[in-house]
Amino acid sequence: MQISFARADRRRRPRIPYTSCTSIAQLAMRLLFRAVVLTFALLAAGCSHVNPYYDASKPHHRQQGFANNYPSNPAYARPPQGFFAGWAARIRNWSDDGSARLPLAPVPTVKPDLAFIHANRTEPALTWIGHASFLYQTGNGVNILFDPVFEDRASPLSFAGPKRQQPPGVLLSELPRIDAVLISHSHYDHLSGDSLRALYRQAGGPPTFYVPLGIDLWLMENVTGGKREHIVRLDWWEKASFHGLDLHLLPVHHWSARTPWDRNATLWGAWAVTRPGFNFFFSGDLGYSKDIQDIAARFEGGFDLAAIGIGAYQPIWYRNSHVSPDEAVRIHRELRVRRSVGMHWGTFPMGQERIDQAPRDLALARQAQGVADDAFFVLKIGETWRLGAQPAQVGAVP
Repeated sequence: MQISFARADRRRRPRIPYTSCTSIAQLAMRLLFRAVVLTFALLAAGCSHVNPYYDASKPHHRQQGFANNYPSNPAYARPPQGFFAGWAARIRNWSDDGSARLPLAPVPTVKPDLAFIHANRTEPALTWIGHASFLYQTGNGVNILFDPVFEDRASPLSFAGPKRQQPPGVLLSELPRIDAVLISHSHYDHLSGDSLRALYRQAGGPPTFYVPLGIDLWLMENVTGGKREHIVRLDWWEKASFHGLDLHLLPVHHWSARTPWDRNATLWGAWAVTRPGFNFFFSGDLGYSKDIQDIAARFEGGFDLAAIGIGAYQPIWYRNSHVSPDEAVRIHRELRVRRSVGMHWGTFPMGQERIDQAPRDLALARQAQGVADDAFFVLKIGETWRLGAQPAQVGAVP
């Protein structure tokens, strides 16, 4: 319907009492919330998902998707919310200006050592691009990207959603040729169509994408133009071999979704990249669960290096999806990791804590659990951890 604002119509329009531009904006946002939530509800009502990989013999498989191995922690239960209230809260969080979550001091960044990154073929090294995005150089000549997200927002929308607070520590154009990309799950701060399409078009040919079940189909539809020859899908506890490496997809407590109607339609997981002489663990997103003891039982020798999430743990019900720094240190100990790097902080405001709070809480957790400062630390965005580096060379946030 078109509304005319001709002179004759103006006389008949009811007057809107003047309040303020802020009040009008707030009213507009409330109406937008309701419209978006209603749209989601209508779309969800008409959508259902069938798991093409359903295997009734596997307890974590469902006909519509996948499930966690263990129940959620009731101490972290979210207060009851209806569908509309839940999605209204999410949209408010996405549209928030983030001022309450700004860092107390600038998040440390450093210019990447591109000369080393491009020349390195023999030394295990881990470069923090930001959030959960890492370049892992395996020490046997292989370059792996984990959860590469280079966009300004971790969101399906260009104008709303968690906004990047620091530029990527290494730009897409600055990367060496990537041999493999490992994805943990489908959330927007871990799975980016634009970033993956750029990597698929890299000079020298596409990398191989290793993904949990279901994300392979998303890649074919959104990245590879229907081609599957550069995609390897895995279920929990499965592994693939790649240039002398074993790539293991491991069960962790989380969930997946890219829309309101595809929750848990695709699998999620952590990764272990192992070779003789060096084991690396990448947590992805996870809540603390007995899965950690299950992983520890299968990797009795532990891990030489790990990247473990430490951010997005407030409010408390987030902890069924993201571990707190205290739980991250517990995971570090239970997996027998020699050196751990804290991730999932400082880039996108995903939780309600300040984006630089996690390293401070990590320091307290280390002290409480008797873990040395150089055994579980954080990097500066853009910084590279090297196997031969001394503790003083590792970036730290007070």
